[in-house]
Amino acid sequence: MPILIAIIGALGAAAYWYFRMRDIGVAGRDLVNVANDVRLAARRFGFSRRSNTHPAESIEDPKVAIGGLAVAFLELDDLPSQDARIAMTRELQRAANVSLEDAEELVILGRWLMSECGGAEPAISRLSRKLYKLGGGEQLGPLMQVLNAIGTAGDGALSERQRGALDDIKYAFKL
Repeated sequence: MPILIAIIGALGAAAYWYFRMRDIGVAGRDLVNVANDVRLAARRFGFSRRSNTHPAESIEDPKVAIGGLAVAFLELDDLPSQDARIAMTRELQRAANVSLEDAEELVILGRWLMSECGGAEPAISRLSRKLYKLGGGEQLGPLMQVLNAIGTAGDGALSERQRGALDDIKYAFKL
């Protein structure tokens, strides 16, 4: 009887480790797919990272900067709703005049840029300055169109951090 219990215990331990290692492999593949999504989105919009410069300084397309600002502005809300995420993507599609697939890739690239900036608040100031350098005051209209869609989605009230981000954007655009 003790030998039978030991065999069942060994089989149970082997099954436990087998399923655990399989789940780790799935998580690893998911991580590689996320990195690949960012790489493909960057390639689609002509983004190429230059050595010895911050990724935000390598942006040459205002659409990429607007996408990064939209994602950062959304993340400043305490608990952004799914409605706000959908509204951001749809309005980014209209403001940037791109397809829905391209707008979703702008969101992916924007999320990566936000993380490279060290969070949402630093991304707002850095990306808004870069957007002003790229297109001047002309880019404020499309940006505000997207930010307005984010603000009106859900309960329609901006958080304190989002109001502060609007002040940072006004400062960057010299308003």
